Amino acid sequence: MLVYDLIYNNRSFYSNYVWVIKQPPKIIFGQNSVNEFKFPEKCLVITSKGTKSRGWLDYSGLTNQIIFDDVETNPSIETTQKIISKFQNSDFTHIIGIGGGSSMDVAKFCAFKMNKLKIMIPTTFGSGSEVTRISVLKVNGKKKSFHDDNLIADVAIVDSFFIQKSPDDIIKNSVIDAVAQCSEAYDSKNTNKYTKFLCQHAFELLEEGIINMNKEKIVIGSLISGLGFGNSSTTLGHALSYVFSNEGYSHGHALAFTTTAAHFFNNSIFYSRFKNLVKKLDFKPIFLKQDFGMASEIILKDKKHLNNNPIPIGKKNIIELLIKINHGKMFENEKDI
Repeated sequence: MLVYDLIYNNRSFYSNYVWVIKQPPKIIFGQNSVNEFKFPEKCLVITSKGTKSRGWLDYSGLTNQIIFDDVETNPSIETTQKIISKFQNSDFTHIIGIGGGSSMDVAKFCAFKMNKLKIMIPTTFGSGSEVTRISVLKVNGKKKSFHDDNLIADVAIVDSFFIQKSPDDIIKNSVIDAVAQCSEAYDSKNTNKYTKFLCQHAFELLEEGIINMNKEKIVIGSLISGLGFGNSSTTLGHALSYVFSNEGYSHGHALAFTTTAAHFFNNSIFYSRFKNLVKKLDFKPIFLKQDFGMASEIILKDKKHLNNNPIPIGKKNIIELLIKINHGKMFENEKDI
């Protein structure tokens, strides 16, 4: 029997294949769980100025560690190179990434390159980076996702304390990311029975969390979403989103519309429910300045996402979707989309 490392190949997952699930060996979650963890004595903490200013390093007991607090939104690979160069001769055993997906993606990538143990602590709940083998960085000004088992954290700590005082805009942009990830991954060619279960359960938790602003359900939903999509794949919605992010839109804001478009194109069971959540969160329309033809060429190169899309897509389809997104028509009568 062949071992398929989560490669679906358009075949029924009831066939005789063996699936491999990859996740951190230790996941700690629950309110105030950071306070229950004994951190190693010598760590490099990678984070952003926002995380530091909110007092979350104090809460986590990390202020006496080596700290790099200059991770930007949509970080570049140059940031990782700067960290590696600055701290390569420092005496520490672990790298701690604390913050949103940007901080954790940088921390995981640096730890991988520096051969250090990894502890990830999300303070926003949407990226799922604390439990995935993915790091997203800008290379030559364009977002690129790196996939490698060595990017998986050794310990993930998911503490709902951090969401309680998070600004509404951060919660909004983070949670739609989680909803996009689990619903795209459910439809992915790379899916299996286990990941479908996780993704559907994550969507239901996140949906209830958004509708009733139940923050605890958003936190656990984001974690489960990360475990689900991290072991399958996101698809067309993410492929479409990066050209918008490259023009300054936050990842979640872009996904609100690009995943809506993808779900319509893919005839996803989540299309109507996802669209209603985007409306509930009141995202403003997004507009792409770049030529649609050029943008479509960039999108078509994203094989990691498009190869797992349940329906083949070509340049003409992509341009049509970009036009509809740009004209603010994603929520008009479906016949017009």
